[in-house]
Amino acid sequence: MKKLAVVGTGYVGLVSGTCFAEIGNQVICCDVDQGKIDRLKAGEIPIYEPGLEELVASNVEAGRLSFTTEINTAIQSSDIIYIAVGTPMSETGEADLRYVKAVANTIGENLNDYKVVVNKSTVPVGTGELVRSIISEHVNNTIEFDVVSNPEFLREGSAIYDCMNMERAVIGATSEKAADIIAELHAPFKTNILKTDLESAEMIKYAANAFLATKISFINDIANVCERVGADVTKVAEGMGLDSRIGSKFLQAGIGYGGSCFPKDTQALVHIADEVNYDFKLLKSVIETNDLQRLRMIEKVENVFGKDLSGKTIAVLGLAFKPNTDDMRYAPALTIIPELVRKGAKVKGFDPIAISEAKKELGDQLEYSTDLYEVLKGSDLCLVLTEWKEVLEMDVEKVKQLLKQPIIIDGRNCFELEEMKSYNIQYISIGRQEVPKQLVNV
Repeated sequence: MKKLAVVGTGYVGLVSGTCFAEIGNQVICCDVDQGKIDRLKAGEIPIYEPGLEELVASNVEAGRLSFTTEINTAIQSSDIIYIAVGTPMSETGEADLRYVKAVANTIGENLNDYKVVVNKSTVPVGTGELVRSIISEHVNNTIEFDVVSNPEFLREGSAIYDCMNMERAVIGATSEKAADIIAELHAPFKTNILKTDLESAEMIKYAANAFLATKISFINDIANVCERVGADVTKVAEGMGLDSRIGSKFLQAGIGYGGSCFPKDTQALVHIADEVNYDFKLLKSVIETNDLQRLRMIEKVENVFGKDLSGKTIAVLGLAFKPNTDDMRYAPALTIIPELVRKGAKVKGFDPIAISEAKKELGDQLEYSTDLYEVLKGSDLCLVLTEWKEVLEMDVEKVKQLLKQPIIIDGRNCFELEEMKSYNIQYISIGRQEVPKQLVNV
């Protein structure tokens, strides 16, 4: 059993800390936000992640997991200190390291014996050395410590599963001793362990996310070509995915990536390349393609109604950037809904989880509801932005009856074309041929 302090109770810190407790470690999750710690102590989880609330409760009850604002005490009583604070994208595109630096300062001021300090946050190459130098400025020279980069690879909506069944643990360390300690910590996960230097571990995280983002933008560009030549992108992606060199994951055409990782990590990697005078043209194109893909939904609406949407009511299904999360960071809805409103449309939005977060970003630009059919009632068009279970299982015949005009524009390709033909509606998706419009009076 190891004693861990996890500094930062956001998405990465809370999930990782809870999972480390689940495999038998003593974990203290720390945060400077007293309100957040108070809520966690009361059993209230500040983020939506399936299974997290139950796992937190069981580990708190077992005495393996606790929460505190006393970061100093947590550092001194732990063997391993995880830095899991936010690294948001700055205005220039680079990662903002102010919170990482602040934690490093606190660690240096409170180091009382040998510790392994681990960067779990996604950070630019060189941050491990930066953390080491900041700690060294404050710590007594007789006290040793090591710095490790151990990036996370969690998907929102399935983070507990991803952590408990992790595909790999990347451990970039300044010493073999530290690498062995973190490898031993991960042994119960029975995962593949890759030991490397700090810089390579930091780059692995960015490179992995950038490559996945590239796959998404690539298949979306292919989808746009498919629409023009009469091909079906779902079949194209299926055929591509059967090639073991390519694989089927992240080849689902849609309206682009969002969330907390891909947008900021791709921009951060471009900035890292710029800093060393390398023009990363491919990744810049990936970002541009992703930005434009959202606007193609607006174009599809305009193809139906024209550029002036005055007097039209649009039902938007899904506000979060993906299902099973309330995360609105870089969600396509944040681009699409304001543009619909700017063009004169009235917007009604459905989401089962993310309405509270959506209101912080979109305010009163739309009407909100957790009732999918209420949102559809009397609307001129249905626009699918998130493939929630409620959307995938919705009664299409009922949808047809509730809409003023039976038109669905599906940004996530939730339904089979042959199925939609049987409903006698106008069905417009991504990278596939439009189901012929019948009985549609625009």
